[in-house]
Order: sequence, then C-alpha cells, then structure tokens
Amino acid sequence: MIVEPADADSQQLGVRAREAVTASDASIRFDLGGAATLNAELTPRSIWPRRRWGGSGVGQLLPGLPQYWHPWLLGGVAYGEATIDGEKIVLDGAHAYAEKNWGRAFPERWWWGQADAFDADETCVAFAGGPLRVRSVGLTPTLLAIRIGERLISLTPPIAWTAATVGVGGWHLRTRSPGHSVEIEGEALASAVTLPVPTPDRMAVEPRSTQALAGRLRVVVRKRGRTLFEGESGLAGLERHIEP
Repeated sequence: MIVEPADADSQQLGVRAREAVTASDASIRFDLGGAATLNAELTPRSIWPRRRWGGSGVGQLLPGLPQYWHPWLLGGVAYGEATIDGEKIVLDGAHAYAEKNWGRAFPERWWWGQADAFDADETCVAFAGGPLRVRSVGLTPTLLAIRIGERLISLTPPIAWTAATVGVGGWHLRTRSPGHSVEIEGEALASAVTLPVPTPDRMAVEPRSTQALAGRLRVVVRKRGRTLFEGESGLAGLERHIEP
C-alpha cells in the first residue's frame, strides 16, 4: 500500500500520511482501508536520555550515510485497540517500544531485533546493523542498545564491535567493548513472514524483509566478567534481509 503524500515532522518525532497514518511520540493511528486499524495512546516509562549521541553513536554525526537508527523509547505502555479483519484486540497495558530510522534508502542487507518482554527484569534490548560505505571504505557495523532498569548501555563502533551471523538459522551477535560483553541469540519460534519495504527511488515496495513477529531472543550482558543480566523473551521482533 502506497500513500501520498507522506510527511515527517522535522522538529519532533512524528509522521503523517493522509488519513492512513498519524503518529507522534504520544499516539499512533492507522487506518488501512478498514481491513486493519490501530488507535493507541503511548505512555513512556524510559526515554533515551539527553546524551551527545543517539543510538547510532558517533556515526550519527557523519553526513550522507544511507541510513541512521535511534531507539528513543526503550520502555512504555500502550492503551487503545486494534482491529484486524473485524476482530478487535484490546491493547491496554501492552508493552511499547519505538525507534526512528532515517536516510536515503534501506541498505541492501540488514538485521534488526527488539525485545522487552523478559520475565525477571525490566529490560529492553534493541539492535540494528548492515553494510555501508564511508568515503569508499566498506563497513558492516551493528548498533546495540540495552536498558537494564535505569541503566542504559549503548554499544556502537568504534568503542564496541559486534560480530553478527544472520541467516535462515537465526540471529547470532557477539559484542565486545572495553567494559562490556554481550551475547544475543535469536530464532523464529513460528514461521517467519516476508513483508514489503519501500524503495523510494522507484516509488514502489518490494518483498525483501523476512520478519519473525514473535521470536525467541536470549541475551547475556556482562561487565568486566560479571553478569549484569541474563534472560530470554518469547515475544521478540526479529528481522533480516540478505540479498540472494
């Protein structure tokens, strides 16, 4: 479905596409022709603190990158309802997470994941990565943000480096920095679905994104060898796209 015109708020977090989409940092409204609707209010509990850099780290200061990423809402609650094919779903008390992506286009390959439904702790995990070129130099960074209670751990190059193996078998990340190490393993618990993504240069959509909307994510976070958090979520969002 392509809706024109669509505009993003240049001063705050928000987007509007005619009557189909109206979203801000406080509410979200979707009306996809009656087949699916969403009306929800968002109550934030943990917002990215006022730091010099966002989720992309120092890379956010580099101009001209194809894509930037910033997970600004690392814990919130939704109130409202959704309707899908006539079935109403009450969302009151549902977990809410929100991020911002911007740039010229989606990369040819990427991986992404997010989970905040862990049993023992108030924790949110989000990561995103893919190849890019900086002054003809090819790089493949992965960006990682973890909230454990009131503590936020942001791991991005060049301070932290992540080895990522993403494919049909799952999502595997190993991150190392001078102070922290993180291990993430994800897998689709049910059949993944392939969803379209926009190609702005052609004003079209292509089925290029494989997503597990209720996947499993296991996370271990250590600081100088001491375990800060270890947990598993069965309600993780996991996404991958690898060109054949």
